Amino acid sequence: MWRARRAAVACEVCQSLVKHSSGIQRNFPLQKLHLVSRSIYRSHHPALKLQRPQLRTSFQQFSSLTNLSLHKLKLSPIKYGYQPRRNFWPARLAARLLKLRYIILGSAVGGGYTAKKTFDEWKDMIPDLSDYKWIVPDFIWEIDEYIDLEKIRKALPSSEDLAKLAPDLDKLAESFSLLKDFFTTGHKLVSEVIEASGPLLLLGSPGETAFRATDHGSESDKHYRKVSDKEKIDQLQEELLHTQLKYQRILERLEKENKELRKLVLQKDDKGIHHRKLKKSLIDMYSEVLDVLSDYDASYNTQDHLPRVVVVGDQSAGKTSVLEMIAQARIFPRGSGEMMTRSPVKVTLSEGPHHVALFKDSSREFDLTKEEDLAALRHEIELRMRKNVKEGCTVSPETISLNVKGPGLQRMVLVDLPGVINTVTSGMAPDTKETIFSISKAYMQNPNAIILCIQDGSVDAERSIVTDLVSQMDPHGRRTIFVLTKVDLAEKNVASPSRIQQIIEGKLFPMKALGYFAVVTGKGNSSESIEAIREYEEEFFQNSKLLKTSMLKAHQVTTRNLSLAVSDCFWKMVRESVEQQADSFKATRFNLETEWKNNYPRLRELDRNELFEKAKNEILDEVISLSQVTPKHWEEILQQTLWERVSTHVIENIYLPAAQTMNSGTFNTTVDIKLKQWTDKQLPNKAVEVAWETLQEEFSRFMTEPKGKEHDDIFDKLKEAVKEESIKRHKWNDFAEDSLRVIQHNALEDRSISDKQQWDAAIYFMEEALQARLKDTENAIENMVGPDWKKRWLYWKSRTQEQGVHNETKNELEKMLKCNEEHPAYLASDEITTVRKNLESRGVEVDPSLIKDTWHQVYRRHFLKTALNHCNLCRRGFYYYQRHFIDSELECNDVVLFWRIQRMLAITANTLRQQLTNTEVRRLEKNVKEVLEDFAEDGEKKIKLLTGKRVQLAEDLKKVREIQEKLDAFIEALHQEK
Repeated sequence: MWRARRAAVACEVCQSLVKHSSGIQRNFPLQKLHLVSRSIYRSHHPALKLQRPQLRTSFQQFSSLTNLSLHKLKLSPIKYGYQPRRNFWPARLAARLLKLRYIILGSAVGGGYTAKKTFDEWKDMIPDLSDYKWIVPDFIWEIDEYIDLEKIRKALPSSEDLAKLAPDLDKLAESFSLLKDFFTTGHKLVSEVIEASGPLLLLGSPGETAFRATDHGSESDKHYRKVSDKEKIDQLQEELLHTQLKYQRILERLEKENKELRKLVLQKDDKGIHHRKLKKSLIDMYSEVLDVLSDYDASYNTQDHLPRVVVVGDQSAGKTSVLEMIAQARIFPRGSGEMMTRSPVKVTLSEGPHHVALFKDSSREFDLTKEEDLAALRHEIELRMRKNVKEGCTVSPETISLNVKGPGLQRMVLVDLPGVINTVTSGMAPDTKETIFSISKAYMQNPNAIILCIQDGSVDAERSIVTDLVSQMDPHGRRTIFVLTKVDLAEKNVASPSRIQQIIEGKLFPMKALGYFAVVTGKGNSSESIEAIREYEEEFFQNSKLLKTSMLKAHQVTTRNLSLAVSDCFWKMVRESVEQQADSFKATRFNLETEWKNNYPRLRELDRNELFEKAKNEILDEVISLSQVTPKHWEEILQQTLWERVSTHVIENIYLPAAQTMNSGTFNTTVDIKLKQWTDKQLPNKAVEVAWETLQEEFSRFMTEPKGKEHDDIFDKLKEAVKEESIKRHKWNDFAEDSLRVIQHNALEDRSISDKQQWDAAIYFMEEALQARLKDTENAIENMVGPDWKKRWLYWKSRTQEQGVHNETKNELEKMLKCNEEHPAYLASDEITTVRKNLESRGVEVDPSLIKDTWHQVYRRHFLKTALNHCNLCRRGFYYYQRHFIDSELECNDVVLFWRIQRMLAITANTLRQQLTNTEVRRLEKNVKEVLEDFAEDGEKKIKLLTGKRVQLAEDLKKVREIQEKLDAFIEALHQEK
C-alpha cells in the first residue's frame, strides 16, 4: 500500500517537472548522480541492465527452511528528531557552508523528472526478488504506519519553485565529494540503522535531510562504487546462504527445546496429570499382528508368512552386538563364552521421543539412557529366558517380545535366535544342538523372512556352521543379508586383505545374498557405550585399507548403513506380502465360520477365556447357594452322619460293657467314665470331621448335579478340579474342637429327662440302634453258618464244610444259652472243652478259637434281643424314672444313656451348623474365588480343563478374526503412509 502511495507522489512531481523543466541538460556522468537518480538512470543504459538471478540454488533442496513461516516483527516507530549533540551538527555545518538545502532540492527535482520518463521501464528491469522477500524485515512492509508519505508530498514545493531553485547539477556533483569527510559521523549512525533493517529510506521534515542507505554488506565506506550485476547476485546468494544457516541453527535450537518440552509433557502424562490417546505407529500395529500370530495354532493350513528380520549366526559371532548397535542400547545379557540367548527375542524398533524399552505383557518402561534401567532390563530378559526353559533343557522355542523406541531408530521387527553351536558342552542338554537347528529353521523357512546372517570375521570362514544352514533355507539368496563382524580384528590378523574381500563378496561361501556388509561392534569391552563404539567404527573405516583400496564400497560398511538397508528391505517385503497374507486369513475365517454354523448353530462362539468366565460365574453362584440351605436340613444331616460315625463306639465300647454289670450303680459309673474319656479324646475331632465331610458333600452336590437343559457338560472337568482344589485348601477352624468339647461334655453330664415325650424319643432311638445292631449280627451269623433250610430248598444253595462246622457249633452254644439265659458274655474254659467234646462225639472237629468266635455272635444276638425286650418294658418306666426307680424292680438306666447320647448329638449338630453357616461356608467361598483366580492366570490349566472340538474351533475362529482385523488396519495405515 505504501508503494502505491509513493508511486502516486512520484508521478505528480514528475508531471510538474516535465512541463517546466524540459530544457535542463543532463550531460553529467552516471557516477555523479544522486543515489535515487542513478538507480533510475540505469533504464537508459542497456549495458547496466540487471539479469534476473536464478533463485533456486543447489543448496536449497536440502534446506529445512524452504517452507519456513515468516512471523511479523513489531517495531516501534522510529523518531527522526533534532539531536544536535550526537547526529546532525555536521549537517548544519555543511548546510551553512555549501547551502545543503539546494543540493537536496536539486537532487529531488532531477530524480523526479527522470522517474517520470523511465518509471515503467525501470520497474520491468528490477529483478524478481519475491523469493527473497523474507530477507527484508517485516516492519519495512509496514513502514507506511510510521512515515506519512501524503504529508511529505504536501510539504514539497510546487514545480515552478523547484525549477527556479534547481542549481547546476555538475557543480553540485563536484562539490558533493568534498562533503564525504563531514558525513562520516552521520553515516555511522545510518549504518547502524541499515544493519538492523536493511535498505531503508529515511525522510525527514521539509527542513531536514533525507538519506538513502546503500548495501551494508561492504567492508569499506565507499557508498558510490560501481557494482556489477554478477557481483550483486553472488553477494545476494552468499547472504541468503548465511541467513539460511543462521535460521538452520535457530531451528535446531528450537527443535531441541521442543524435544525437552515434549519430554516434560510425557513425564506429566506418566504421572496421570493429563492422559492423551496417541495413535499407534505403523510398526507397532505390525508387531501386534506378529504377537497374535505367534500364539495362533495353525491347524487350518494357514501359516505365518509375514516378514520379519531373523538374526542367525554362530555362537559368539556378534549377533547380539549387531542388534544392540541397531537398537542403540546395550539391552541383552552378556556372558564370557556362555550361551546367553536361550530363547528367541522379538525386538520391535520404532521411532519415538524417548529412548525406552518395554515388554509386550508389561507396562513398565526402561529408560535406556540410564545405566540402572539398562541393568534391570538385561536382568529381566535373563529371568524370562530361564523361566521359558523347561527343566532338563537348555533352550526354549517360546518367544520374548520386546519393544524399543527412540529417536533415529529404523522401524523394523527383528528376532534374535540362539547361536548355532557345533558341539554340545557340559551343562547343556543332549538335544541342544538339534533344538537350536529346529528353532532356526522354523523361523527361516518363512518365505518372506529376511535372514540377517552374522559371520565372525576374526575366525576362519571354513569354521562357520550357519552359512550352510542359511544356504539350505535360501539357496538363491533372495532374502539374505550377509554381515561380517569384527572387521577390525580381521584386518589386523588376516595376512591377505583380499581374503576379507572374498568373504564380503560371498566367494568363500556357497551361500548367496542380497547384500554384503562389514561392521565393527566395539573393541571387545562390554562396558563401552554405543556412542563410543559408533565413533570407533567410523574412525576405523575412515582409515581402513579396505575402503582406500576399493575392496569395500562406502555403502557396505558401518552398522548405520546396515540398519538402513535392512529397514528398506523389510518394508519392501512387507508391502509385497501383507495383502496376500490378509487374503489367506480371510479365506480361513470363512471356512471356520462355515464349520461353526454347521456344527453349533445355536451356540455363541465363546473362546476358552469366555467359557472360563461363564463357568466361573456358575461356580460362584453354586457356592452362594450353600448359604441358602436351611438350618433344619444342616442339623438333620449332621446329626445323622455323626451318629453313623460314633454308633459303633457307643454300642460296643460304652453300652455293652456297662450293660453286663450287675447293678445300676456300676452301670452308671462305667458309663460316666467311658463318656468322659470319649469326650476328651475322640468325640470333638469326630464331630469336626463329620461337619467338614458334610460341607464337602453338599458343595459337591451343588457343583455336580445336573441343571436340566441349561447344563453344559463342557464345564464338568473344570468344576471337579475347582471343587477338589478348594477342598484341599480349606482347613476347619482350629478353635472349633475346644469349644465343641466343652459343649459336648456338659450335654453328656445332664441326666434330667423333662417329659414323657423325650423319654419315648429316647426309647425309640435306643430301639433303632439295637435293631440295626441285631440285623448286622444276624447277617454275620448267616454268613458264618451258611443258608438255612428254606434258602437251600428254594434257591438251591448249599453250605460249605466250614459253614457246616460253624452251624454245628452254633446249635451247641444255643442249647447252652437256653439252659442259662443269664449267662455272662464270656465262656469259661471248661465250657469250651464241653462244647468241643460234644461236637467230636458227633464227628465234628472244632478249634477252641472257632468256638469263641461263634459264641461272640450267638451271645451278641441273644443280648440284643433281651435288650429290645427290656425297651418294651421301659416304655411305661417314665413314672419310675421320676421317682429314681425307688421301690421298683424296673431299672431303665440304658434308656437314660441313650437319651444323653441323643441330646449330645442334637446339641453338637446345632453347634456345627452355626459354625458352618457363620464361618466355614464363607471361608470355602473365599477359597473357591482364589482357586478360580489362580486357574484364570494358568493358561495350561485352562487348556487342560476346557477341551473339545467346540472350544478349539472357537479359539481358532477368534484368533483368525483378530489377526484379520489387525492386518486390515495395518494395510489401511500402510496405504495412508504412502
